[in-house]
Amino acid sequence: MIDRRTTGWLAAWALLTGLPGQMTAQETASDTLLTVQHYLNWEGVGDPQISPDGSQIVYTRRWVNQVEDRWDTALWLMNSDGTKQRFLIKGGSPRWSPDGTRIAYIAEADGKAQIFVRWMDAEGAVSQVTRLDESPGSLAWSPDGKWLSFAAMVPYDKTWKISMPSGPPGAKWTPAPRRVTDLHYRADRAGFMRDSYLHLFVVPADGGTARQITKGEWDVGSQFDNLGGGVGYDWTPDSRSIVFDGLLSKSVDMNYRNSDINIVEVATGTIKTLTTRPGSWTSPSVSPDGRTVALAGADSTRKSYKTSELFLMGIDGSNLRLASGALDRDVGNITWAADGSGVYYGVQDQGTANLYFTPLRGGYRQVTSGNHMLGIGSISKNGVAAGVLSSFHEPGDVVRLSLAKPGEIAKLTDVNADVLAKIKLGQVEEIWYTSTSGTRVQGWIVKPPNFDRTKKYPLIMEIHGGPHGMYNVAFSYMYQNFAANGNVVLYTNPRGSTGYGTNFGNAIERAYPSVDYDDLIAGVDSLVGRGYIDANRMYVGGCSGGGVLSSWVIGHTTRFAAAAVRCPVTNWLSFYGTADVPLFTANFFDKPYWEDPMPWLKQSPLMYVKNVKTPTLLMTGELDLRTPMSQTEEYFAALKTLGVPSEILRFNGEWHGTSSKPSNFLRTQLYMMSWYQKWGKTAATM
Repeated sequence: MIDRRTTGWLAAWALLTGLPGQMTAQETASDTLLTVQHYLNWEGVGDPQISPDGSQIVYTRRWVNQVEDRWDTALWLMNSDGTKQRFLIKGGSPRWSPDGTRIAYIAEADGKAQIFVRWMDAEGAVSQVTRLDESPGSLAWSPDGKWLSFAAMVPYDKTWKISMPSGPPGAKWTPAPRRVTDLHYRADRAGFMRDSYLHLFVVPADGGTARQITKGEWDVGSQFDNLGGGVGYDWTPDSRSIVFDGLLSKSVDMNYRNSDINIVEVATGTIKTLTTRPGSWTSPSVSPDGRTVALAGADSTRKSYKTSELFLMGIDGSNLRLASGALDRDVGNITWAADGSGVYYGVQDQGTANLYFTPLRGGYRQVTSGNHMLGIGSISKNGVAAGVLSSFHEPGDVVRLSLAKPGEIAKLTDVNADVLAKIKLGQVEEIWYTSTSGTRVQGWIVKPPNFDRTKKYPLIMEIHGGPHGMYNVAFSYMYQNFAANGNVVLYTNPRGSTGYGTNFGNAIERAYPSVDYDDLIAGVDSLVGRGYIDANRMYVGGCSGGGVLSSWVIGHTTRFAAAAVRCPVTNWLSFYGTADVPLFTANFFDKPYWEDPMPWLKQSPLMYVKNVKTPTLLMTGELDLRTPMSQTEEYFAALKTLGVPSEILRFNGEWHGTSSKPSNFLRTQLYMMSWYQKWGKTAATM
């Protein structure tokens, strides 16, 4: 077991990974700088659930299992003022019973995920409620406390039955071929699939047989490009019905992102679709009186991006109307006020996240404010909320606030205080700059500890994925580690990013990449103009959508001394047939490539590879089905043919991304900085 006192581990790691000695010395030179070694002792919190009476909070706490190379999770419990913090039990997804006497949660039993209930009295008895073959998710209690509901996959037989002759006893014949009948037959982190569908179940809270209440060749849950996941749903107050999102159609294989709101009677399984307008309707929440449903969504559109705003409608589907007025921001974590006067929800805006409220009459007001990322996990009956808050220098911790006094946010945990006790972090500065067409773009700079503006520093520009995503003001271990190694880090939200409204996010429609490139380069120009950037040591990287743009950047400028292109898309034509998101790809073009291939080629970074002079490190997971390895291989083959210094790092055990396993996060950081160091020394003067 490696602990915080280990000093020789990183040197051994450098030998195993072939990293240069200088990097090892730099990474272990000072206990006051944030190194990759500190990551082995990093912890995270999540899913805080406050008891109905507001007196206690249960939350998940995770840590690095250094032996098994994974994150382990347990439930912790504390009083709502932060006192009496203690380990409760191994597991996750905690949910209080309506009367506050029990907690339901999901944990492993005999190698499979199951639902358990723990009594919160002095005895603390634990009951295993389910014995399922498929993992449960989206756990919830019925309002009367008699039932637990969950979602699970239901196998569907699609075997092609043929009359094969019998072989001799003990014959070892090759298994039958996998039959593929749908466009969507694989998904990242799931592998080959589409032989099962996600459905809702209920099970008695005291234990018993789980009963499936939705059935059919379709999935519960709003799905983007048929990607599986959880389901947004809520019980009606009488515990007789469940309102849920999903598209009840056998043609879902060709559905890009439309979803309906539906209601199912628990006793009979009778289902009625409530929404009548085509759109992306998700995350239903039923009012305390059972008359109104709050939901997130937007009418159906071919726009690349449209904000998902707050809507209200009757429990029978009548009078669907926009409730959040001119907000023009995505809403999430929809929760009704206990008195039914309106709805609380989270909003991400310009790199921050706060709590908002909409009354029944419509409109909105901001409940909390601050330059932070605040996500509310739950609200008690007496108006006390529990959430997780992070900011530039504060990793996520559990917080509490009273909705009556939302400006008083109390921090209840400090799970990384021991790791950061002696660490000096880099200062973070928010910037706004002007790009093409007069567009104002937001970004942030992380400066090395002990920054001296009279000196010249190397620059690392990291680009976010999505492309419809948002960099934010939360603590970033990656960027602080880069800064601790003497780099200035630039990260920005170019056009296409969320958090700035529909028009800004949709600016790359039918042209990705395009103006987002302009915004990135304008950010670099703005920073270089400050005088403390060494133009010979500027580097660019990013994963997924960031891989798209970083490979695009080096095909359009030679300003960067090196690039770390991670999990990229480089060829939209081949991507359409090899990735798990084909409809996402098609939506970026007016016509399919067999009708007009030129736009598909024009937007492919591979078509500009002849311009690349930048030494390029390519990094992709061996299991990646979102941006498959073939995308990396195509780009690499072209770079090698053209004589551009380039390498591939094929990450073992990784799906999309290169950092889900703790050791692979360390490798990603160290390989990137090693590559940048190597080529920054010999870069030509720009």
